[in-house]
Amino acid sequence: MKKVCIVTGTRAEYGLLRWVIEGARLSPALELQLIATGMHLSPEFGMTVEAIEADGFQVDRKVEMLLSSDTAVGVTKSMGVGMIGFADALFELQPDLMLILGDRYEIFAAAAAATIAGVPIAHLHGGETTQGAFDESIRHSITKMSHLHFVAADEYRRRVIQLGEQPDRVFNVGGLGIDSILRLNLLNRNDLETALGFNLASRNLMITFHPVTLERGTSENQMEELLAALAELNDTGLIFTMPNADTQGRVLFKQIEDFCTRNPRARAYTSLGQLRYLSCIKHFDGVVGNSSSGLVEAPSFKKGTVNIGDRQQGRLQAESVINCAPDRKSISSALNQLFSAQFQDHLDITQNPYGDGGASDAIIAVLEKSSLDGILKKKFHDLPQR
Repeated sequence: MKKVCIVTGTRAEYGLLRWVIEGARLSPALELQLIATGMHLSPEFGMTVEAIEADGFQVDRKVEMLLSSDTAVGVTKSMGVGMIGFADALFELQPDLMLILGDRYEIFAAAAAATIAGVPIAHLHGGETTQGAFDESIRHSITKMSHLHFVAADEYRRRVIQLGEQPDRVFNVGGLGIDSILRLNLLNRNDLETALGFNLASRNLMITFHPVTLERGTSENQMEELLAALAELNDTGLIFTMPNADTQGRVLFKQIEDFCTRNPRARAYTSLGQLRYLSCIKHFDGVVGNSSSGLVEAPSFKKGTVNIGDRQQGRLQAESVINCAPDRKSISSALNQLFSAQFQDHLDITQNPYGDGGASDAIIAVLEKSSLDGILKKKFHDLPQR
């Protein structure tokens, strides 16, 4: 049996990995190891490791790394602390393979430790671009440290190969988020209101806005513009999910909390969990902010997305996505378009570019049959000369 060590550091990432973890646990060819780190271990961000354990998974190691600072210095030091913790965890667990998803600094620390420890890496959701965040560089760096690649679209597969990875080790399995939509028994509207402790309005929006990490000092101003546009809406319920633990993140926390204090139709949640989060998208009128969820999951619900700024610039988008500048006039115009009858009527024909589901099973199937012999010694794949 291959010992597969899966690392998760955030609530959203765990939601994507949920069924891969389940598949590894049930596989007769794989032995699951699970490491929780980052925001999962922070009371400030909801101590979401408890949700992982509530799903019935054993967390084999907890790597503490999140310092109480959202400055560049604090985040960089968190990465250093994380590498120390992952070095110990990998030495103790002795996995045959580490499986990681995405582009966050917690995952970079895990990948760097695995590289030095000689542990092969399987990377999920590589090849994507997010030009407004330093996640862009981290994602491509992790690709170069990885040995098996599971991507969400053909365009992303071509990009990973362009980075020099062997084509026979790059697998297009589609977007992982769609699996949760298909497998979870989502709440009806009444049960969702009970679960939220919040009475929905005639119109409702889900708002998730993360820091724009490649721009100095702009996140606070962009959030102010977003909140000003939302304040102009009438009879609209507003559900906020709090930002990630990124640079400039805590000031956004404070702005959201102050806004919700002043607006009884608004409510903020540190962590909704996958069931409540996806149930909200199902019953709400749209998604607003700069989270990848608005591009990857929302189109499967035939729901519109107002995508603000350039944090997600470069990612594949469905026709249900409305892009706008991070100022109140542009955001208000986009919200008006979102609510318009013409736009809403067009959503029924939305096609999600990230596929129709099945990514988790496809990943497990590849892991079960892939040989790891000699996989650490990578050869750079050169593209044909034109």
